[in-house]
Amino acid sequence: MGKLLPSRVCGLIRIMRLKKVLISLVIVSALLLSAQLQATQTGKIIGWGGQVVGVDLTSGFVAVAAGGLHSLGLKADGSIVAWGNNEFGQCNVPSPNSGFVAVAAGEFHSLGLKADGSIVAWGNNEFGQCNVPEPNSGFVAVAAGGYHSLGLKADGSIVACGYDDYGQCDVPSPNTDFVAVAAGYYHSLGLKSDGSIVAWGDTYYGQCDVPLPNTDFVAVAAGGDHCLGLKQDGSIVAWGYNGFGECDVPAPNTDFVAVAAGGDHSLGLKANGSIVAWGWNDYGQCNVPSPNSGFVKVAAGEEHSLGLKADGSIAAWGHNDSGQCDVPFPNSGFAAVAAGRLHNLGLKADGSIVAWGNNIDGQCDVPSPNSGFVAVAAGEYHSLGLKADGSIVTWGWNEYGQCDVPPPNSSFVKVAAGGEHSLGLKADGSIVAWGDNGYGQCDVPSPNSSFVAVATGGYHGLGLKADGSIVAWGVNYDGQCDVPEPNSGFVMVSAGGEHSLGLKADGSIAAWGDNDYGQCDVPSPNSGFSAVVAGEYYSLGLKADGSIVAWGRNKYGQCNVPSPNSGFVAVSASWEHSLGLKKEVCGFLLAGDLNDDCRVDFYDFAKMASNWLIDCTTEPNNPACVPK
Repeated sequence: MGKLLPSRVCGLIRIMRLKKVLISLVIVSALLLSAQLQATQTGKIIGWGGQVVGVDLTSGFVAVAAGGLHSLGLKADGSIVAWGNNEFGQCNVPSPNSGFVAVAAGEFHSLGLKADGSIVAWGNNEFGQCNVPEPNSGFVAVAAGGYHSLGLKADGSIVACGYDDYGQCDVPSPNTDFVAVAAGYYHSLGLKSDGSIVAWGDTYYGQCDVPLPNTDFVAVAAGGDHCLGLKQDGSIVAWGYNGFGECDVPAPNTDFVAVAAGGDHSLGLKANGSIVAWGWNDYGQCNVPSPNSGFVKVAAGEEHSLGLKADGSIAAWGHNDSGQCDVPFPNSGFAAVAAGRLHNLGLKADGSIVAWGNNIDGQCDVPSPNSGFVAVAAGEYHSLGLKADGSIVTWGWNEYGQCDVPPPNSSFVKVAAGGEHSLGLKADGSIVAWGDNGYGQCDVPSPNSSFVAVATGGYHGLGLKADGSIVAWGVNYDGQCDVPEPNSGFVMVSAGGEHSLGLKADGSIAAWGDNDYGQCDVPSPNSGFSAVVAGEYYSLGLKADGSIVAWGRNKYGQCNVPSPNSGFVAVSASWEHSLGLKKEVCGFLLAGDLNDDCRVDFYDFAKMASNWLIDCTTEPNNPACVPK
C-alpha cells in the first residue's frame, strides 16, 4: 500500500496542474471575448418602418400572399401578419386586425377579406386600388394586381377597382358564374363554374389568349405578364410572356393541386406536398428550401416565393431586398444590428455577419471568411465589419473610396459608416476617416487623440472624448456640429442626417441640429436612457427598462415601435426603417446561462472563469457578486 502513495500524489499534482491550465485557458478566452463581443446579450431582430422584419413565421398560419416587395400571412385566429417593404404602408394592417378569412398582395397594396364578406384595403392607393366599390359586402374571394384589385361576389360576379388603362378592370359580359379570380400586373383572370377561363386587360404578350381547349380548369394564377391554369387532371397550362421560361412547365406535368405565378417565375404544388418552381431564378425564387415537403399552399411575388407548411409555418425564399423573406433564418443569436439606407447587417455571437436587403452595390455580400467579426456598421450603400484582430473589412459601393481603409489597417476598436464616408477609432484614441470629404467630414479636428467613441451622419462626424466632451466636424448648415453647453458628461454619441444626439451619464439625451421634423425634441421624461441612435430625420432612445422611445419624422412608421415595446437590448436607425435587437426569452431558467441567451456556451464558461478571480468580500458591489 505504501508504494501506491507516491503515484496517487503524482496523480493529484497532475490533476491540479491540469486544472490550472484549463482555468488559465478559460480566463484568457474570457478576456478575448470581453474585448471582442463586449459580453452583450443576444437576441432576435425586429424591424419596423419602411422595412418590416422579425415576424414569427413558425406556426399558426392558414394562408399566404406575396406582393411586389412584401408578404402577407393569414393566421388561424383571423389576424394578418405583414412583412417586407412598407413604403406605402402595405404592411400596416388596419385595426381591428381580426376576422379575416383571405388575403391578397399587389405590387404595393394589400387586401384582406373579412368573414362578413367585406374587403379591407391598405397601402398604395394612387389609382384607387384600395377604394372598394359600394356596397362593400357579399365578397367571397379577393385578388390584387399591379395597381388594381378584384373582388369576387357570392353571386358569381366580379368587382374591380384601380388602374384601368389596359382595361384590366373592365370585366367582360356576362359578369356571372365566376368561382375564382386572379390579377396580374395589368391583366385579370376569372374562372367560370363551367371550368373555362375569361381573361381581360393587357395582352401584349398573349396573356389574355387562353389556350384551347378552354375547359376543365379548376384554378388560375396571374403573374407579371403570364398566366397559369390548373386542369382537373392535375396538369398545368401556361401562356403569355415566356422570356424566362416561366411558361415551360417541367415534366412530368401531372399531380399538381395548386399554382402561383410571380413576376417572371411560376410555382406548382404537387399532391405529395412538394413544390415545383420554374422561370426566372436570378434571386433564387425558384430554389425551394429543403426539405421540399409538407407544403399545402404556395404564393409567388415579383421576385420571391412563399410556401405554407401543413404545420402552419411559412417558408420564404428568393429576393429579399426589402425583407419580404424576413430576417434570414434563424433569427436568433444576434449580438448587434446596423441599418443602412436599404440594407441591414446583423452580427451573430459567433462572429459571423448576416446581411439582407437591397444589394445593388454588393453591400450585402460579406467577404469571405465571414468570421471573427466583433462590430458592424452600415452606410448608405456600403458596409463595414470590424475584426477581432483590429482590422476593418469593407464592401459595397466605393465610388468615393468609402471602402478603402487607409493603411495600416490594424488596431481599430470601433467603426462608423456615413452616407459616403467611413470612420474608424484606433486603440490609441485617434480617429481615421476616409471616403467623400466634400464637407470636411473626414477632417478630424486636432488634437486627434483621447477619443473613445465615434459616430457619423450624412456629412458630419462626432467624436466622444475620454473626458466626456464631444468634438464635431463636417457640414454645419443646421447646427449639427454645435454641441450644446455644457459639453461634458457624455457617454455616447450618434449622428443623423442633419442632427446629432448625445447621451449623458445621467441617462438624459441632448439633441441639436436640424429639427424640421421634431427629431431634436426628446419626449418627456428625458431620463433613464441607456443608448441613442439618430436616423435620417428621426431619433430613437433605448431605455434601461428595455423599451424604445421614438420621435421625429414618421412618414414610413419608423417611429412606430411594434408592441410589445419591451425587452430590447440594442437599436439602429436608418433613412426610413428601424431595427431593434430583442432579448431572447427562453421561457425557463437555465443554470449557467449568464448572458440570458437561452444556452450555456463558451461565453458563459469564460464569464464564470473571470468571476472566479473576483473577491466578493472586497468587491461586494461587483455585478458578479450580486445574485442573479
